[in-house]
Amino acid sequence: MKMRSLAVAAIALVLSAGAHAQFQKPEDAVKYRQAAFTVMAAHFGRIGAMVQGKAPFDAKVAQENAALVVTLSKLPWAGFTPDTEKVKSRTKPEAWMEMGKVRAGADKMMKAVADLDAAARTGNLDAIKKTFGDAAATCKACHDAYRE
Repeated sequence: MKMRSLAVAAIALVLSAGAHAQFQKPEDAVKYRQAAFTVMAAHFGRIGAMVQGKAPFDAKVAQENAALVVTLSKLPWAGFTPDTEKVKSRTKPEAWMEMGKVRAGADKMMKAVADLDAAARTGNLDAIKKTFGDAAATCKACHDAYRE
């Protein structure tokens, strides 16, 4: 629990630094966004394991992870700076040509994970299952279109 509190505090500190992170090098921005996605996926996956019956359902654990996913879902986008287009990553070139669509997808995902968080707060596994599927679909849509 202390580790989660520290993680949330660290995230809050990063968010309070301003709307966009400042990166010394384009490679730093890429590492930042990849790290944010990795941590978000880890917490999302914990909910997914419960939804799929691979882990026992624990309403409190689902709530904690959903809250973290909401916070983490806001972070990666600061790392999609124009100077990162040429940095080697799994981002397809189409993402840079369709950044408006990428941002719209990000907004849709952030809304879907907020809905997941609301469902998790009810403690109702069926509600979590539905909203988890909706959130996962937003992730998949972006990965299919813009990730190699």
